[in-house]
Amino acid sequence: MSQECILSGMLSVTGKKVLHMDRNPYYGGESASLTPLDLVFKHFGKEPPKGDDVYGRGRDWNVDIIPKFLMANGQLVQLLISTGVTRYLEFKSVEGSYVYKRDGKIHKVPADEKEALASSLMGMFEKRRFRKFLQFVQEFDENDPAKWQGVDPNAMPAYKLYEKFSLDENTQDVTGHALALYLNDKYMNNPCKELISRCKLYSDSLSRYGKSPYLYPLYGLGELPQGFARQVAIYGGTYMLDKPNLKIRYDEQGKVVGVEDDKGDMARCDVLVCDPTYVPEKCKSIGKVVRAICILDHPIPNTKDAPSVQIIIPQNQVNRKDDIYVCVVSNTHQVCPKGFYLAIVSTTVETSSPEQELKPGLDLLGPILEKFVSVSDLYEPDDDGKESRVFITKSYDATTHFETTCIDVLQTYRRITGENFDPSKIQRQSEDGCQQEQQEQ
Repeated sequence: MSQECILSGMLSVTGKKVLHMDRNPYYGGESASLTPLDLVFKHFGKEPPKGDDVYGRGRDWNVDIIPKFLMANGQLVQLLISTGVTRYLEFKSVEGSYVYKRDGKIHKVPADEKEALASSLMGMFEKRRFRKFLQFVQEFDENDPAKWQGVDPNAMPAYKLYEKFSLDENTQDVTGHALALYLNDKYMNNPCKELISRCKLYSDSLSRYGKSPYLYPLYGLGELPQGFARQVAIYGGTYMLDKPNLKIRYDEQGKVVGVEDDKGDMARCDVLVCDPTYVPEKCKSIGKVVRAICILDHPIPNTKDAPSVQIIIPQNQVNRKDDIYVCVVSNTHQVCPKGFYLAIVSTTVETSSPEQELKPGLDLLGPILEKFVSVSDLYEPDDDGKESRVFITKSYDATTHFETTCIDVLQTYRRITGENFDPSKIQRQSEDGCQQEQQEQ
């Protein structure tokens, strides 16, 4: 879901007056779920199939433009709980998490010790070393140096931590990309504190439900921005959709004063939050991402017919600079008719043939009934927005999880308010808008 929707909810529950305007006729911007299926074909410039029974009932499809999973113990879930938006949503866990190795096969990331012992991801001696590493991660406490085992988390680089536990390159790939969820290997020279924290998040999220660390909302990601919209309304905020020609107005000092629509009516404001497409002149390009949304009539081969999975293809396994991501959802999440599956393959563009870069992921899917490919520019703001009071979020990256998005949300909230988001400051409201007594989280 769009960062702006999350920020609208966070600002409204802490007492800010919010007006949310969107050029689209639907909630969520780039992270919307499109329905019926005909709308998906039109969105990608394709002719819808003729006949009602080709892909089942069109209204049974809820197709995410930019699909992502939620970490069960991740920051977005914590934000949903603290703001109260979970009351409007239902989630279901994702069945499994897999990682690709250069032998051309995918291997399940173990969900428990029994699976770890039977896993073909690594040999027996490597499993013992990996187990010691995971035990270290679980017992690690940054506030208790006695549990650091000689590791200075703020000084020792990640690659040195791997060396300490004698983990081989394949295990490092699994750890850094399938557990810590890094996009590439740039993290290797950074202090290992973040690596430890990310591995711990994966483990904690996995322990919540047991099958995988990922959750996905029933009826698609479009339910998330709608949940935040409802929450904003309870706190007195307003949503205005289908406003295609919005113009941002500034005073003589370059500070934002309002947003004007195509009729010349202006909504005045002290702070404006938007994505890069509204103010491209204030942003810089940092690359491109290519995505392929595929309709299948079968589960992914070699996943034991799992109705939903995530597969990560680490960069080194396919001689790339960035990972390739595959996520699959199905009727169990109410996003397509029974017997169909939605598979999404994405990566950061590295060549002049973006779609060809997806081939290692597409090859894992088996026969594809329909494919929608898009290439999107990645932008980030040129400045922090403190002078103009225009706060711009970053574009969605290629990952199939929300952790990087939530980092951007929390940083943007801090730039806007000058402080970290504090759930204890939420002004509780009931459905009828009456303020309730403050509750401790």
